[in-house]
Amino acid sequence: MRQVAVAGTHVEVEQHGEGEQVVVVQTALTFDELRPLSMALADAGGLQVWHVHRRGYGNSGPAPQSSSVDSDADVVAAVLRELELGPVHVVGASYSAALALTLAGLHPTAVRSLALVEPPPYATTGAADFRAATTELLALWSQEDGPTRALERIMGQIDGPGWRANAERDLPGSVAAMQRDAAAFFEADLPALLEWRFPRAAAVRVSCPTLLVGGGDTRDWFTEMLDRLEREIPTTSRVTVPGAGHSAALTHAAEVAAAVRTHMRGVSRDIGAQERGSDRS
Repeated sequence: MRQVAVAGTHVEVEQHGEGEQVVVVQTALTFDELRPLSMALADAGGLQVWHVHRRGYGNSGPAPQSSSVDSDADVVAAVLRELELGPVHVVGASYSAALALTLAGLHPTAVRSLALVEPPPYATTGAADFRAATTELLALWSQEDGPTRALERIMGQIDGPGWRANAERDLPGSVAAMQRDAAAFFEADLPALLEWRFPRAAAVRVSCPTLLVGGGDTRDWFTEMLDRLEREIPTTSRVTVPGAGHSAALTHAAEVAAAVRTHMRGVSRDIGAQERGSDRS
């Protein structure tokens, strides 16, 4: 565990394992949601996993008053430079999948490959409904009793009425962490997500190999976005996790980790073959 000073603040980074470099970027709302995935990747051996906690969460610095997905991507790029990492495999889920896509576009030399678990929708059939639901959440948050109701609303949408019991089963202590960090989610992340733009021109500029991961039981919002990215990003592969919803990276961490490792091994093998062919020429 270390604190990395960047952009006038600091970001907490956990390091696990040794080997090829992988960066897992924390998603929104749940501070430790991707830790089981990070540990599953590291425990299998051969990977050095860096788990980056974003501003506003845990022991990282406070969320900025004016945030954007682009600025979050710039902070991650600065962390990579400070740690002298790169190019690296980057893993993101939900909000941090949008961040990872943006990172690959703004800082392509920092990214070796992407693994994206259910990015938020943009320019899809259901994107307008998703944005309307997000706007409604922000309005609910601003009301007098909004913080509790807004958290209940979004987690109920993601995981149903039993979300508290499910969260504690999958990640003990996560409900308290959500309540602690909810302001970062509602006041920084959701407004940033509403401002995020990822048109086709941005998708076709993602030049690195990209793994798309979806849950078999997720909402159409996210399946449609995976369909769109599969059409538009030049080099993709895709995995569906049976029985998983939007929180697949947490509830099915072992399955997602296995898919990510297979993807990264293929990318590294292809790069090695290219380098050997270049040496012979």
